[in-house]
Amino acid sequence: MKEKTYAAIDIGSNAVRLLIKREDPDTDRPELLLKKLLLLRVPLRLGFDVFSKGEISDKKAENLVRLMKAYKQLMKIYEVDRLRACATSAMRDAANGPEILKKIKKESDIDIDIINGEEEARIVYNNHLERGGLDSGAFLYVDVGGGSTELNFMVNGRLVASRSYNIGTVRILTGKTRRTEWDGMNDFLSSLASNYPQITIIGSGGNINKLYKLAEQKDTERQSFAVAELSRLYHTLKPLSIEQRIDRYGMRNDRADVIIPAAEIFLTVASTVDADTIVVPTIGVADGIIDGLFLADREAEARRDEECRKEREK
Repeated sequence: MKEKTYAAIDIGSNAVRLLIKREDPDTDRPELLLKKLLLLRVPLRLGFDVFSKGEISDKKAENLVRLMKAYKQLMKIYEVDRLRACATSAMRDAANGPEILKKIKKESDIDIDIINGEEEARIVYNNHLERGGLDSGAFLYVDVGGGSTELNFMVNGRLVASRSYNIGTVRILTGKTRRTEWDGMNDFLSSLASNYPQITIIGSGGNINKLYKLAEQKDTERQSFAVAELSRLYHTLKPLSIEQRIDRYGMRNDRADVIIPAAEIFLTVASTVDADTIVVPTIGVADGIIDGLFLADREAEARRDEECRKEREK
């Protein structure tokens, strides 16, 4: 039987990603059942339009259509069997979002789901943490994007609470983050801290991955570093200009500006729940989308096998 190939498109506030993975028949390790074939990231930065003007500009909308057509051709080359495309915070807030999605469908035949914050939080949770050996203890999964921050709280491998707040790196840079969002997140985190004295943060997103790579003190075996090290990095990077961050630390232009508000969000969360460690597995929305497709297929196959077994026993 041919191994299935899965694709995910994640249309975020800062970048648009295409991830393609294929089933790997040569492994029995759960975390390696799918092997990555391709990951592309194009920084369209839709959120800078949406959070300042309320809609996506004609130029960026056209570029998004072109990008979807290009992604469509790549998926044909890789013979993708299953695709899900999701748009998050920027497209949720864009007044012309539905119109743009109709054009994408017409020109590329790609259906795009605009997902709300809670669904986004659940997508990024999809089974990654259990497979990473993080199923014992209290863990707060923090995914910081351009337009929103998704929080999943797990205790002993069980999802206890899921929240999404309109606090993101691009929103902060455009001055469009409301105080009520910060207050709501603070109240939620404070309630967790009062009931769970030892919480470990699991960080997701390109910014925390970059910060982990830049960290001088880190646990490479566990893929973690101390909140104190993150604080040191933040105070080292913040005084620098964008150009200096690019030159000294090899950052892309579209990373060098958002990395500071991202660090601020992570430090705020860590301080509120009194966490001292951040684990940084390489996971994100696109991985969660593919996991969701893969698990749905596995469950459907199991149901069919069970129905066949019952038929044979009649």
